[in-house]
Amino acid sequence: MVDESKADGDATTAPDHPWLATYPAEVDWAAPLSQTGLPDLFDAAVAKFGPRPCIDFLGKTYSYAEIAGLVARAAKGFQALGVGKGTRVGLCLPNTPYAVICYFAILRAGGTVVNFNPLYAPRELVHQIEDSGTHIMVTLDIAEIFDKVHGLLHESGLGRIVVCPMTGILPGVKKVLFSLLKRGDLARVPADDRHVPFARLIDNDGAPAPVAIDPAEDLAVLQYTGGTTGVPKGAMLTHANLTANTDQVRHWFVGMRPGEESLLGVLPLFHVFAMTTVMNFGISIGAELILLPRFELKRLLETVASRKPTLFPAVPTIFNAISTAPETARFDLSSIKYCISGGAPLPVEVKRSFEKLTGCVVVEGYGLTESSPVAVCNPLTGANKAGSIGIPLPGTVVEIRNLEDRCKRMPQGERGEVCLVGPQVMKGYWRKPDETADTIVDGRLHTGDVGYMDEDGYTFLVDRIKDLILSGGYNVYPRNIEEAIYLHPSVAETVVIGIPDDYRGQSAKAFVTLRPGEELTEADLMEFLDDKLSPIEMPAEIEFRDELPKTMIGKLSKKELVEEEAAKRGGA
Repeated sequence: MVDESKADGDATTAPDHPWLATYPAEVDWAAPLSQTGLPDLFDAAVAKFGPRPCIDFLGKTYSYAEIAGLVARAAKGFQALGVGKGTRVGLCLPNTPYAVICYFAILRAGGTVVNFNPLYAPRELVHQIEDSGTHIMVTLDIAEIFDKVHGLLHESGLGRIVVCPMTGILPGVKKVLFSLLKRGDLARVPADDRHVPFARLIDNDGAPAPVAIDPAEDLAVLQYTGGTTGVPKGAMLTHANLTANTDQVRHWFVGMRPGEESLLGVLPLFHVFAMTTVMNFGISIGAELILLPRFELKRLLETVASRKPTLFPAVPTIFNAISTAPETARFDLSSIKYCISGGAPLPVEVKRSFEKLTGCVVVEGYGLTESSPVAVCNPLTGANKAGSIGIPLPGTVVEIRNLEDRCKRMPQGERGEVCLVGPQVMKGYWRKPDETADTIVDGRLHTGDVGYMDEDGYTFLVDRIKDLILSGGYNVYPRNIEEAIYLHPSVAETVVIGIPDDYRGQSAKAFVTLRPGEELTEADLMEFLDDKLSPIEMPAEIEFRDELPKTMIGKLSKKELVEEEAAKRGGA
């Protein structure tokens, strides 16, 4: 974890915090922040808002008290499966009540949540299972997801699967229709000890053994990310990291009415942005979480018009899709008061269009998985500078460091690497001390992003050090795509870079050379990659070349290809 004592003295007395002069009057940058266990955060919400709606899923609602009862029973069920202090348990779930219930149940049982993207290809899931040491996975009985997870019992160290029934969370009419019309979507679940039905998991008295949590040391979540390289690794997020970040977001969103807000959760809860800004933050203020299992424009618009959410965290592609869709005009979206945009840069025009359409306030935030994730955000009141990611959240320090001399601080207005200090900064990377030491230097999290800070303390990003592609709010790792392409026997070499995408922000483009005498079309390669990459990782373009640029030592070089694409798209 970051040692703030190494970061130019205590944060509250450090002399160079220009954002303090323009900080929102309603927010105290030096406010004490909660750093407790996540079960304590949940219990506090239940105590205050027990009868209040906690989750609305496709029309079926659960109160805070009802979710608390399910969490307690599931926690005892996990303990019966052997979950204890530090046990890693995977969640491979779309947005459903099960995602919230099992998240807090695992933590209450003493375990550590490992979030898995259900869209990942099997080989990606295997890597994450093996690296994290996940032995138990929670998933749905939907064939598209379950069949993939079930196969991992034979391909990895996974030992057991907790299977949650889709029909168990649907309201009556939808349950009947689903069972009649979608029967083919349901998986055939073997009846053996390696498959634990959710009903069996919660078949107990709801009195789990108490577990003492050390918030500063105990890991709540292993959240996989590419970090400053393209190799996914587990960011170790402690209970204190996540509760502090939740409290920071709560301080930032002034004017919230605890127990009265409703929050639209279309961002996937397995993503760190939604985990904090939808689930943890929403629960901390007693909001009703209106969960949608995936982004479908018509369903989202219908949900906003009928359920009237007041808060809407999203990524720029979603805001853009809503603003540009002709059918949007038929729906009343005026209930939305505040939106936080993250996951990718927010184009100024997208922000303006969505605010004009809804009358709400959209603020752009910034962070990384390694910072739980929110670190910087434009204020709800005061200056909201176009093109800026904003000012630091309470208790957070932003510094701009020299790209070559990482100990040298850059003067205001000059470019360098954006570095962060704060209670939300991860403990480190799971079982990767060298990568941790390279990322957290002298108590500062080096983000891999290049930016500068203006005279008011607002930070502007201008470039990326890392090769990470931000596509629709998701991290896409070029190396992952390259490794999948290399599996084709006709491929000799490949390089993947990010290219501009009007809808997603960025998409992947692959450059490929073939082995002598081999032939391969773009359609053939895309078909080959279909079961090896998630849809968001599939290249938007594939270009075949006779040779690829290399450095003086023979290493494949991306620099020339990036420059070529920039010149081509810039009309140069």
